[in-house]
Amino acid sequence: MLRPLAALLLLTASPAFAQQVTDPAALDRAVEAFTGAPIGANGGARQPVDRRLRLAPCPAQPALEYYGKARESVLVRCPVANGWRIFVPLNAAPQTQEAAPVIARGEAVAILVQGRGFTLSRQGEAMDAGAAGEWIRVRPLGKRNDPVRAQVLRPGTVGMRLP
Repeated sequence: MLRPLAALLLLTASPAFAQQVTDPAALDRAVEAFTGAPIGANGGARQPVDRRLRLAPCPAQPALEYYGKARESVLVRCPVANGWRIFVPLNAAPQTQEAAPVIARGEAVAILVQGRGFTLSRQGEAMDAGAAGEWIRVRPLGKRNDPVRAQVLRPGTVGMRLP
């Protein structure tokens, strides 16, 4: 009886077992490479990713994108079905000239929804003006439902990615 218990204790104490989580330091490096600024600097992460997080290993490279209208954080996610996601707050970068909107409020837009192996397209109306990379509200044509949020991809086109 003691041998199986001892084997279990050795297994749980082994470095291979301990590596069954995503390394927060690797996420810090990915955010730094994405923003171009180190932790604590303007435009970089406010602080390191919390070392207490126990995120499941991600079989693919984590996907990073700015989050928020003012790009106040970075969304880091594991791009697989039921993958994890975290938000890393950023230090405010020095104010630069605001990007010019490429979509005007009330403009007809193409709404693209992309997922693994498919792309859906639908016409809609922009409820907000937005520059490339910003998230705005759009309403699909023919529907009187609440608007959805989509990212401005280029003039006349907004979209969103599904995991």
